[in-house]
Amino acid sequence: MNVSNYRRKYESELLERTIPFWEKNCQDRKFGGYFTSLDRDGSVYDDKKYMWMQWRIVYMFATLSMSQYGKKKWLDIARRGFDFLVKNGKSKDGYYYFALNRDGTPSVAPYSIFSDCFAAMGSAALFKATGENRYRTEAEKAMKNYIGRMGNPKLQWEKSLAGSTRRHNLGQYMILANLGLVMKDCLGTDAYDRETASAVDFVMEKFWNPKFKVIFENVNEDGTFDLNSSDGRHINPGHGLESMWFILKYAELNGRKDLLKPACDAIAGLMEFGWDKKNGGMYYFMDVLDKPHIELQANMKLWWVHNEALVALLYAYRITGKDVFKEWFEKTDAWTWKHYPDKKYGEWYGYLDRQGNVTHRLKGGKWKSFFHLPRFLLEGIGQLDMIQNHNS
Repeated sequence: MNVSNYRRKYESELLERTIPFWEKNCQDRKFGGYFTSLDRDGSVYDDKKYMWMQWRIVYMFATLSMSQYGKKKWLDIARRGFDFLVKNGKSKDGYYYFALNRDGTPSVAPYSIFSDCFAAMGSAALFKATGENRYRTEAEKAMKNYIGRMGNPKLQWEKSLAGSTRRHNLGQYMILANLGLVMKDCLGTDAYDRETASAVDFVMEKFWNPKFKVIFENVNEDGTFDLNSSDGRHINPGHGLESMWFILKYAELNGRKDLLKPACDAIAGLMEFGWDKKNGGMYYFMDVLDKPHIELQANMKLWWVHNEALVALLYAYRITGKDVFKEWFEKTDAWTWKHYPDKKYGEWYGYLDRQGNVTHRLKGGKWKSFFHLPRFLLEGIGQLDMIQNHNS
């Protein structure tokens, strides 16, 4: 592996194409907040403001302002977003809405626990960057909301009825594992250590299936796997890989050597299971028994899945030194960089068909903004630096 070449590529993509694209196009200078529904060239095609995407932008610009590349203007972008979101984004109960209209009028109820999650992340990063207590206060409020909603994440907006099978979902626990790390790092607090450790152990003990060597997306409340339903057999390789690098990061910071091998084994298993052996690239959704998947987009190839796979592989290779992770990284990196970057306008396409053809020319929307790509590039640079230092 030529670490220097990968590093140069990642740094160039981050600083010359990804950040400038969003810095130029996402800011709503009239009302505040951000445009995330951006066409291929960065023009706005819809002005609705989705809370996950808004707070992720706050988090990324605040985080980048503290990086080795930090610029004050990035911190200013994060600050302005925070002001708009705190002013307009919360219900009377203190939960963050799912979406706002351009001027800040609420448009979708706060049914998603992850609106509070990303509010906590963004606010915490701003506190670390500035030391201003208003950011810490907001981070702690949103974190309290997130933890408080774990048992009933959709609150009164839950659509399921009594006949619906109750299951644990990977997303809530993997996000808490990472969110706890962010809060500890940014706020300098151990207040959430217990919840973080519990989430980490829950992911590894409940969602990892040693028979199939994959991370399941849903498990029954009693910890068993349901192989008789599509929901129970559902595998999201990107989620599994993302959760594993969260856990590797947690393990190293907390001296949990017992987690290193299981997490790396899961990464190897997910790569082997999730890779399209005919066309290359990682599937979006899969059925663990290879039965028909009920989601029509299952065979698609999404940008964030490959972003998270590459981060996970760098972690696993650095920690273990095993060639299998280096080879998977090189193979995945080659496929990813061949298909996603837009050389003309910058940034990356997000959605490809199974063969790797672009299906949606957008660069941002309801589920894509300034988050997975820049976080992957920044994390990737950090991991490559550590690998290079170890080898020199």
